[in-house]
Amino acid sequence: MPTRLSRYVLGEILKIFAVALIVLTTLVLLIAVAREALSQGLGAVAVLRLMPFALTVSLQHALPATSLFAVCCVYGRMSADGEISTVKASGISPLRLLRPAMVFALLLSPLSVFLTDLAVSWGRPGIERVVLASIEDITYRVLKNQHSYTSKHGFSIHVRDVIDDRLIRPTVTVLDRRSRDAVKVTAEEGRLTLDPETQNLVLTVLNSRLEQGSRLVGSFPGEDRFEIPLSMSSKQDDISLQRPSILPLRLIRAERMREDARTHALTGQLAAHTGFAILTSRAEAIAGEDGQRIEDNLNAGNKRLIRLHTEPWRRWAEGFTCFFFVLVGAPLAMLVKTGDYWTTFGLCFLPILLIYYPLLLLGLDQAKDGTFPPYGVWIANLTLGCCGAMLMSRVRRY
Repeated sequence: MPTRLSRYVLGEILKIFAVALIVLTTLVLLIAVAREALSQGLGAVAVLRLMPFALTVSLQHALPATSLFAVCCVYGRMSADGEISTVKASGISPLRLLRPAMVFALLLSPLSVFLTDLAVSWGRPGIERVVLASIEDITYRVLKNQHSYTSKHGFSIHVRDVIDDRLIRPTVTVLDRRSRDAVKVTAEEGRLTLDPETQNLVLTVLNSRLEQGSRLVGSFPGEDRFEIPLSMSSKQDDISLQRPSILPLRLIRAERMREDARTHALTGQLAAHTGFAILTSRAEAIAGEDGQRIEDNLNAGNKRLIRLHTEPWRRWAEGFTCFFFVLVGAPLAMLVKTGDYWTTFGLCFLPILLIYYPLLLLGLDQAKDGTFPPYGVWIANLTLGCCGAMLMSRVRRY
């Protein structure tokens, strides 16, 4: 009897989960792709190329909510129809009815971890690559219609006209990230191309003039080339330059060891620099340009090392939200006793929304700053676990 009952409950959960996952993933996918297409001005081909990358991101967000919705529907209906009371009257504990949901969520959570890892290390960088690969077409399309284009990558272009691929009287303004001054290029004619190697936007101009801030750098007769750096201009083939948040889990441990070695080397350099300055009675050199550069690199390395320690904990914590959502949602749906799917889901999701996500952001921010240890990102999941344990005790007395 219990085995047959478990199969029945698990079957109901899987049916609702499958349907809800398809609907919610499709909805999130369409919203994400539509938002990217509208904000970036992507064409039909770019949108199709975007789909596989956006799908992983959509699944990452859809799995926890869908698992919660499925158990809320099943246990809310069973409780409202009196099935829970009937099972209890036959001598079976209501907690036994929760086992299929717990097993389902426990098996789903590692899959969610994998999808989270895939979304951040492949999906989101893939979306950025598609947008960057399309930026040449986007820029020309906007310039032909509006004669002006401003990009979030830190440059703007104004033209008098666009004939084929020729920009007539272009004025290109690029924000220099190091000096924070605006670099302005004006020319009689220009042409834009994307360099596939560096992922820089190359501006080929004729009879140009270059200004930086209010200072004239020079005039350049004939043809010349200027590169407009984009957010991923170097393609970041060097893993040491990549953000920990986009590294796959399989590479984080090795990179953490390399970063730790680099940090130790910088610590030795700073100690040697300080000792040599004291030995030669040049105390002012300690805080000089070389010392400040080493210290800045050391601080940046320490921050990156903390994030490399935190990132695996974060991905596992986000993946296991499926389990902790179900741990709270399933017993709460039993206790609510309503057959209205959306009422049950709302009553379960609202406390989670008010408790889980603020605690997740708190734990993540504090762990990245080094205030909390890396496993501090689990504070939200552990809080839900405590809430789930209390709800389970109430179900036992159902």
